Amino acid sequence: MSKSFCDFRLLLFIAAAAFIYIQIQLFATQSKYADRLAAAVESENRCTGQMRLLIDQISMQQQRIVALEDEKKQLDEEHMQLQSLVRDLERKGLQGVTDKAQVSVAAVVVMACNRADYLERTIKSILKYHDSVESKYPLFISQDGSDLQVKNKALGYNKISYMQHLDYGPVQTERPGELIAYYKIASHYKWVLDKLFYQHNFSKVVILEDDMEIAPDFFEYFEAAAGLLDKDKSIMAVSSWNDNGQKQFVHDPYVLYRSDFFPGLGWMLSRSTWEELSPKWPKAYPCWLENHKGRQFVRPEVCRTYNFGEHGSSLGQFFKQYLEPIKLNDVRVNWTSVDLSYLMEENYLKYFASLVKKAQPVHGKDVVLKAHNIGGDVCIQYKDQADFENIAGQFGIFQEWKDGVPRTAYKGVVVVSWMEKCVSQRILVFSY
Repeated sequence: MSKSFCDFRLLLFIAAAAFIYIQIQLFATQSKYADRLAAAVESENRCTGQMRLLIDQISMQQQRIVALEDEKKQLDEEHMQLQSLVRDLERKGLQGVTDKAQVSVAAVVVMACNRADYLERTIKSILKYHDSVESKYPLFISQDGSDLQVKNKALGYNKISYMQHLDYGPVQTERPGELIAYYKIASHYKWVLDKLFYQHNFSKVVILEDDMEIAPDFFEYFEAAAGLLDKDKSIMAVSSWNDNGQKQFVHDPYVLYRSDFFPGLGWMLSRSTWEELSPKWPKAYPCWLENHKGRQFVRPEVCRTYNFGEHGSSLGQFFKQYLEPIKLNDVRVNWTSVDLSYLMEENYLKYFASLVKKAQPVHGKDVVLKAHNIGGDVCIQYKDQADFENIAGQFGIFQEWKDGVPRTAYKGVVVVSWMEKCVSQRILVFSY
């Protein structure tokens, strides 16, 4: 019995020793595999990190490839357009047009963008009166951008040379709320004027927009005015537009005025003036001729252009009230027989002072009624901008000022004309 018990204890001891040995071996094996597993996990994490980095690099390369493809596509498009333009210009014989520049009065350029229907109406109006003066006024259409309808329309005119301004660069406005379109317009204007003055060597350029119709004597008017630009360097530009040219305020198609306010909307500029302006051309249009160093602009009483562009970059501003009622001159004035020497600087001050001096003063309230009751010219004084705006509002003329100058004003005096008792009457609104 005692011997059997001892054998059992021995067996038990052996079994326990075997178990402990197995556990030790198992623990050692687990530790070994745990180390391997940790190393594997660490290796996997490194691989995952490297893979993510590689994926990011691939993604960045793909984005760059896409950007380069877009850039290549844009460059290919520009290249094709330029090739097409060269062929078109060769076909239309631009060199022959440029040769005529030496005897021309001025190049006439229509600034276009993306309004094919407007452009067609404008060109139709120009061609109506152009045949007799073709050699004096070479015609150009300058398109800003790549609108195909406008391009195809422009290239359809055999007697008009086509130019295309392509500028895909981003636009950064300088002040909050500014229209990007005004920056695009300024860039386009500088480009085309540089081209016409420096590359094609014109001495003068008449700038029209693609939403204008012209008067029967438009070309004769600018031919006569070109002489003023040559003789009188105090005249910065000549315009075909009168901001207060509404039907009720204009009557005499022969009368021209000097103005401190740039009218725009169909105007002629000389090369000598452009050489001064081009290096300091502003980034945004309009109002680029505000700093004109005491020089003036010539403008008619009755407009030689009509602006029908209700929809455009200015968002229809003033259209219904001021632009739509404009009277387009319908009298073919023989400007070669008209003496314009009164517009020369040394003569105009005396001429204009006599108009003011002869006008009968009107004071107080109800100035419109009082002016109606006077047979001749009248003059009305204003104290400041607010007072002017009040008087202008009563008559229905432009109230707006820019840089301290009322629209159409000369030396602070705004002149409008109307018929009273079948007699033309001037209203002169002037400052103290």
